[in-house]
Amino acid sequence: MVSAPDIFNASILIVDDQESNISLLEQLLNEAGYTGVASTMNSQEVCALHRKNHYDLILLDLQMPGLDGFQVMEGLKTNAADRYLPVIVLTAQPGHKLRALQAGAKDFISKPFDLVEVKTRIHNMLEVRLLYKQLDNYSKVLEQTVQERTAELRESEARYRSLTELASDWYWEQDEHGDFTKVSGPVLEMLGIRVDSLAGEPSDARAGGWNEAEREALQIKIAARQPFLDFAFSRVNADGSQQKFRVSGEPMFNRSSRFIGYRGVGVETTAKN
Repeated sequence: MVSAPDIFNASILIVDDQESNISLLEQLLNEAGYTGVASTMNSQEVCALHRKNHYDLILLDLQMPGLDGFQVMEGLKTNAADRYLPVIVLTAQPGHKLRALQAGAKDFISKPFDLVEVKTRIHNMLEVRLLYKQLDNYSKVLEQTVQERTAELRESEARYRSLTELASDWYWEQDEHGDFTKVSGPVLEMLGIRVDSLAGEPSDARAGGWNEAEREALQIKIAARQPFLDFAFSRVNADGSQQKFRVSGEPMFNRSSRFIGYRGVGVETTAKN
């Protein structure tokens, strides 16, 4: 919510080529308690003043020499930093009201001024304007928070990857078809598995000597999309020696909850037994 002090401390620019109108509005606003009131009789400097001071509200006369109010509003629209045009137009021409609203003005005040109407419209406009600024600031904070959290997640993932590589002999990822898409570590030397799928060739995951019962049990877990921890499997090499391994893995899913493969780590345990 917008507090009363926020409203009365808002910055207001009065733009009118008639000094008497400016004096009347300044007196009215000052007596009402507004503290940030400025004015100009030169319509050509409004855009530059707004870029510099970021007014919460501009009271803009439509009929002025040099640039009229419609031209000023077109100039204000070029300020990319302000997506909300904080303008109330001042006009004695009823036919200009609709055109002004179509040009981007948020409200209008009729001349000659009705002092109660002036105070009411200005107060209401400032409340909406300040709420809009709060929302915009919240969106920026939210966007920054998302970016920070994303960076933290990426850092955490990189840290996890480093730790798993240090704590295991190899790290691996497979796609939904079972082909290796990413590995780190001596997979070929340890397992005899060629990871050629990275170059567009199918993975050779059928190096000889594997325990088929263990292989089948692991495939059942994978087919069921189950995670597995320290799953033991082994093979007998051509020279009769036996190798033992433990592998851990978890299924991966995209944002649509579609299965896209597995990732995990493995370690040879032969020397530990």
